[in-house]
Amino acid sequence: MSGFTGTVRLVRLALRRDRIVLPAWILGMAAFLAATTALFDDNYMTHPELLGPDTQIVVENPGMRVLGLVTGASIGGYTLHRDALTLAVLAAMMSVLAVVRHTRQAEELGRQEMLAAGVVGRYASLTAAVVVTLAANAVLALMLGLAMAVAGQALAGSLAGGASIAVVGVAFTGVAAVTSQLASTARSAIGFAGAALGVSFMFAALGNMLGTVDSAALRVSSAWPAWLSPIGWGQQMRPFADNLWWPVALGAIVTGMLFGLALVLIDRRDVGRGIWPERRGAAHASPALLSPFGLVWRLQRGVLLGWTVGMLGFGLIFGALSDRIEGLEGAATEWYETFGGGVDLLGAYWASMMQIAGMAVAIYVVTLLLRLRHDEAQGTVEPLLGTAVSRLRWLGAYAVNALVGATALMLVYATAMSVAGGQALGGTASLLRDLVGAALVQLPAIGVLGAAVVTVVMVLPRWSVGLSWLLVVFCVSVGPMFGPSMGLPAWLSDLSPFSHVPNAPAVAISYGPILGLAVTSVVLGVAGALALRHRDLSLPA
Repeated sequence: MSGFTGTVRLVRLALRRDRIVLPAWILGMAAFLAATTALFDDNYMTHPELLGPDTQIVVENPGMRVLGLVTGASIGGYTLHRDALTLAVLAAMMSVLAVVRHTRQAEELGRQEMLAAGVVGRYASLTAAVVVTLAANAVLALMLGLAMAVAGQALAGSLAGGASIAVVGVAFTGVAAVTSQLASTARSAIGFAGAALGVSFMFAALGNMLGTVDSAALRVSSAWPAWLSPIGWGQQMRPFADNLWWPVALGAIVTGMLFGLALVLIDRRDVGRGIWPERRGAAHASPALLSPFGLVWRLQRGVLLGWTVGMLGFGLIFGALSDRIEGLEGAATEWYETFGGGVDLLGAYWASMMQIAGMAVAIYVVTLLLRLRHDEAQGTVEPLLGTAVSRLRWLGAYAVNALVGATALMLVYATAMSVAGGQALGGTASLLRDLVGAALVQLPAIGVLGAAVVTVVMVLPRWSVGLSWLLVVFCVSVGPMFGPSMGLPAWLSDLSPFSHVPNAPAVAISYGPILGLAVTSVVLGVAGALALRHRDLSLPA
């Protein structure tokens, strides 16, 4: 019997288990891309004269290049600039969760040991997981390409666009294969892969921001950090312009190397254990663990530390770009002036960067609050509630940790931006005061989204994970960063809590919207708490 014996049957088993999950991921992303492509196509068919200036804004604006590249004035290229980063992150997470689910999680739940009792080779489970995930990414590339083609875009550029997103999922299939061998738990494996995704985004963003713009302001040549990132590889395919396909081969080669490394690591560990053993805890527990707040803090502090490092890095990068924004000319200034409600170009830049940070921190909050569902589904909440801890204290522990973590992340980001911006422009103290205020006004909008997730988890626990992420995508897509450029009606944009955040420091802070957001978050939070009190827990059998 070889190490790959039984792979075909395990592929069939994985397909059977994922017959709903993977199609939901793929069809959801394809539907989102088709809808936004049709929306942009309709807008620019009505006002074709705006496409060139809007493209120049994206190319000339270092902050907008964080989202990706656009090459030339085309509807397809502009749509991918708006959507590709979101879809790439989703493709990466789809791949990571699929691989971990059929490898590390299967070992953690004891399924792998039962499978190994049959005629199954040591490498079969990992190989089956990788094969199924790669097949899902191939289907994803095709479906995304067809989604854009059906919406009226050129077929060649559409297929290249789909492949530019799927190549990120392919690369992170290999990343997840390795982290599943390194980590001892599924949560840690996903966490390590998520950290790699964050680093990948940072390299791609840095390479794009430091890139050079051509004389027509229609093309950016990325700097070298972009080539260290799978996200950067996809962007360098330049759909609807160059349609380069060789970065797909680069992604395939790296994935093959990572898969080979994962096979080597399998032979160097025991089933159920990772290469990196779980660190032993202290001989005596900290008094903080006597409270549910301390327990949640202990479980989440590593993730919060990773987010803190990321927010610190991005704050320094965006702050250091302040002097370049001050001297910005051309079409790129119009976007900032519109965003800032006036001609305060620097203030509008800082406000836009705070909006991006607020949306990013909202993702952290949603990730933390979805642990409520994880605790319930895995049954870990049952022994906790068997003590003197009530349901509301359990929920409150997560809510307080989410609030503390969000506040800390926004303050770290504002401080880093102030230090770097102050060095570039001078006057760090006054800039710190302005940016801290701009950071804190993001918290009520983050609170609304977090409270909505709590309500979804408590009312519809079975569907809460998918619905929560769908809610995040909706709020970000129709919000102030993307809604106006997509020509969305005002009532639809107003459904996003971020649309009601004052654009400080570009404009004076208005406390009416902040109070409204705070009240909304309290109402949603209370609704979730009441639902928790009056329903049965969905515990594993």
